[in-house]
Amino acid sequence: MPDWIDPFWIFALSLFGLAAIAVDAALALFAVTDGRQRINRRLATLDGSGASHAPVARLRRQRASADGWVDLPGRAAMEKLLLQSGVSFGLQSLAAGAVFVSVACAGALSLKLELPAAIGVGIVIGIGLPIAALKFLRARRQRKFGEQFPEAIDILVRSLRAGHPIAAAIKTTARELPEPAGREFMKIEEELTYGLDLETAMRNLQQRVGQEDLPLFVTSISIQTQSGGNLTEILNNLSGTIRQRIKLHRKVRALTSEGRASALILGAVPFVIFGVLNYMAPDFYGSQWGHPWMKIGLTGAAIWMSIGFMTMRKMINFKV
Repeated sequence: MPDWIDPFWIFALSLFGLAAIAVDAALALFAVTDGRQRINRRLATLDGSGASHAPVARLRRQRASADGWVDLPGRAAMEKLLLQSGVSFGLQSLAAGAVFVSVACAGALSLKLELPAAIGVGIVIGIGLPIAALKFLRARRQRKFGEQFPEAIDILVRSLRAGHPIAAAIKTTARELPEPAGREFMKIEEELTYGLDLETAMRNLQQRVGQEDLPLFVTSISIQTQSGGNLTEILNNLSGTIRQRIKLHRKVRALTSEGRASALILGAVPFVIFGVLNYMAPDFYGSQWGHPWMKIGLTGAAIWMSIGFMTMRKMINFKV
């Protein structure tokens, strides 16, 4: 084995690979279980049984269990992130998972680093990794909802034109659409059944999902509720507006694909060159690791690379 290869990092990478395989297996099992649950919920909705009210009851139990927590900074933001990501666990489970990840990472890093440094890095990973995963799940859920939202509005329009009341139109939308839009409209129908008014139920939908097109939808419903008007025509125009915005967003994304590829390549080149040089000439960097200016140089390089990444992101990230 070459001298520049540390057995610890081989062990750490192997441990990370095993953890990734375990997480992938758990996600696959969760996907199968979640798919069966979606089928059961859809069948319960179609046959009109009372099982369709379980999501709201479960949500109320989760909120009641979270009310006993101390009002810590960031608690509201974390509850909103959990709600919009669509996961079924609450703050208690999230905190327990963060503690477990922190302890596991700190224990693994303590074999190589000093104990205070290992604990600090473990805490950062234990907090940052679950938050990053939840933000990824929220973005994916919002993207799926945004793709289904124009179709949901079209179903509402067709039901209203057929003479159905708004509650029946919402129930039809919940039955016709898959998750996440079908489940969210099912919750609206359940809230209306529990006695909430339409405007409040729509604002709850906006709070649960957080998709960027929902404020237009909620505002249209609110104006129609307070001032009257043809709700069918309003929703029909709104559906067309949302479809045009999605079309423009995809066009902009296609036009900026070259910039995204350039940013990815420019960001990966320094690490690729470092790995190739370290493999071909281990002494090229190895002889300089103990130099006092090495840490300063690496810190400066990391800062400049971060500035470059943020600049390229601003250049290719457009809000439509």
